[in-house]
Amino acid sequence: MIRDDDFYSCLQDMGLFPILGDREQQEDTLLETENAEQGKISRRSFLVLVGGTISTISLGSIPLAGCSHGAAIEFPESKCGGKDKMDKKVLVAYASKYGSTGGVADAIGKELCNRGAAVDVCMLKNIGDLNPYQGVVVGSAIYMGKWLPEAVDFVERNRGVLRQVPVAYFLVCITMCKPTEENRRKVLAYLDPVLKAVPQVQPLKIGAFAGALDYSNLSWPIKVIMKLKGAPEGDFRNWDVLRAWATGLHEIHGLADSLHPALV
Repeated sequence: MIRDDDFYSCLQDMGLFPILGDREQQEDTLLETENAEQGKISRRSFLVLVGGTISTISLGSIPLAGCSHGAAIEFPESKCGGKDKMDKKVLVAYASKYGSTGGVADAIGKELCNRGAAVDVCMLKNIGDLNPYQGVVVGSAIYMGKWLPEAVDFVERNRGVLRQVPVAYFLVCITMCKPTEENRRKVLAYLDPVLKAVPQVQPLKIGAFAGALDYSNLSWPIKVIMKLKGAPEGDFRNWDVLRAWATGLHEIHGLADSLHPALV
């Protein structure tokens, strides 16, 4: 039998609770974030709700203590183009938690390559010198309403270089599985903290795309939370939309000669 404290601690380990001294304050924070429309309930009530939900969720044999993941997750990295020395070199850099954003970055990179750019698609943690690139596309999954920390850190750390070249941002969020204007506004607002923190970097374009959700790749607590929120499982990435967005990055892949606003 899973104890309340075991489940609570595992949620903390997954970042669902801030590290605060008072548990009542912690539960209020979670419920304000995840269930604001339903009002606050007690920690005990929340755990009872989760317990009642488990019977309808196919969790399989997942040990709580390990908070383990299911199937293997892939994070693509690639190079293409560059046969002509005059090709503009573009970096598509991304942060991904479960691999979905990696597929988005890969699709963007391939389209830019098809449009005449030499493209490197890389995970943010594997990027060193930015000087070889004449354009940069930075993207991240949205996790707990934010870009992943490594994406924010990348922009902050490289603001000096990024302000001098054309830059585009993108984010991947399961909310965009229903691409309404309301959802788009909500999702784009997740980038506001980045834009305010690093005003020197002004992206020429910002993309908001649906991702993929595979419950077998989620830890047990995250799976429960996502089920409670009604997050749909499936691959909602629209490859035509992604290619069209990449095609529109004229300043990035060199199909237009306009200057970056920061340099005008």
